[in-house]
Amino acid sequence: MMSTSLLLLSFLLAVTAAQGASGFRICAFNLHHFGASKASKNDVMITLARIISRCDVCLLQEVRDSKGTALPKLLETIKRYDKQNKYEALASERLGRTESYQEQYVFIYRSNTVKVTDQFQYPDNLPGDEDAFSREPFVVRFSAPRTSIKDFVLIPQHTTPTNTTKELDALYDVLQQVRKMWKNENVMLLGDFNADCGYLAKKNRKHVRLITDSSLHWLIPENTDTTVKLTTSCSYDRIVVHGERFYRAVVPSSAQPFNFQQEYRLTEEQALDVSDHYPVEVLLEVVSSRAFNGVISFTSSFAVFQCLSCIIYHLLL
Repeated sequence: MMSTSLLLLSFLLAVTAAQGASGFRICAFNLHHFGASKASKNDVMITLARIISRCDVCLLQEVRDSKGTALPKLLETIKRYDKQNKYEALASERLGRTESYQEQYVFIYRSNTVKVTDQFQYPDNLPGDEDAFSREPFVVRFSAPRTSIKDFVLIPQHTTPTNTTKELDALYDVLQQVRKMWKNENVMLLGDFNADCGYLAKKNRKHVRLITDSSLHWLIPENTDTTVKLTTSCSYDRIVVHGERFYRAVVPSSAQPFNFQQEYRLTEEQALDVSDHYPVEVLLEVVSSRAFNGVISFTSSFAVFQCLSCIIYHLLL
């Protein structure tokens, strides 16, 4: 009877730990020239599906799907890989200063855990600073009832390496406009900021309001390598949250790159076929693990604790 109790207690601790670690995952992933060519590689698509399906919301960058076939194929691959959740995609228009090189921002999200409530393509027409961005932010507002924050805004940005300092500073203006427009303080900025290794010189950081404003929290630690190549070690990809309330809703120390090469035991060559960047991610605290439509409906760890504690109590009598 005592051994049974110990087994149940072990199970209780495991369940509680697992539930506490689950969270609501937001990711940002530079796919490195994602288009028809990459979408034709089945092994790459399966790896992308494995990575993206870990996230409740995943921002994709460098989507260069000029034929409009690669993104639907990726979404279908994700749906086949993870049938426990429902997935949808929301894409910006094709963005870029020239016809020859354009990208899209794409959000792939689990529609059973989060909903899109609004969207805004930043017009990049601020008087005196027009056309600050090569790829203007495509801003999206989400509702995620099972998170402690409930409602939040994501501002994506893939900066141009040669113009990183200016674009990062201009993101501050986007942040202020979005806060005022939607009257929402829960804002996260994320993406490949190119915020390291020569593109963002230390002497220039004092001129970037996104860095100097104390209400903004940079979650990916400095000197964190977000690149796949062994010959580089740069913190290009970042996640920044605005305000203390949003910051408190983040699971401590959860912001990090996801090393899919190590996780899936790929060679460097195989990993680079997927991307030259690791995705970065962060967990938001979850107050209820019930999904919208019942696709996922886990018991809260507190309820599990109560139930198993009761069982153990009676076994010990």
